[in-house]
Amino acid sequence: MPWATLDAKMMKRLDQIVLAISFVAFSWLAMQAVHELGHVVGAWLTKGEVTKVALHPCIISRTDIGHNPYPSVVVWTGPIVGAVLPLLAFLAAKVCRSPGVYLFRFFAGFCLIANGVYIAFGPAEGATDTGVMMQHGSPRWLMLVFGILTAPLGLYLWHRQGKYFGLGEADGKVSRRAAVVSVLLLVAIAGIELIVNSR
Repeated sequence: MPWATLDAKMMKRLDQIVLAISFVAFSWLAMQAVHELGHVVGAWLTKGEVTKVALHPCIISRTDIGHNPYPSVVVWTGPIVGAVLPLLAFLAAKVCRSPGVYLFRFFAGFCLIANGVYIAFGPAEGATDTGVMMQHGSPRWLMLVFGILTAPLGLYLWHRQGKYFGLGEADGKVSRRAAVVSVLLLVAIAGIELIVNSR
């Protein structure tokens, strides 16, 4: 095999690996940020007191609430906003025919699956969202319904999107621009979280 062909194949695979790893990592951090934004909005709407929002690339995010008159509202707005806001962003990107709309689609699917599985199957005790939900009267069946409504929709959004990430007939070919944008997004969100968390 000629060296030029080998180099081209290696670069194609490198772009694919960079896009896949960086965008999944970005999606994880951004999903947590949007989820915590939901808790903050819930606290703000119910006159609750947000004492800290912990976001860092190396931790599981959390929002600490001081005075909390409506804990059920605050705890539920996290996964609801965390699932709905990325979906709305994807729909807006689709309507506007944004370049790279498949990245919006992947992220929306990621958030729907992550929030849905977490709420449907999370632990029933402790300071987790699911534990707090059950402590304040949310029945397990309601949490399961949330998961049933969100996670399959997320899987649907992921359906047939593999070609954009170099899978199947794409044979490793992805947009280099998308890979670069994905890395920049990851660096930006990780950097912001490191700066904010160090205060």
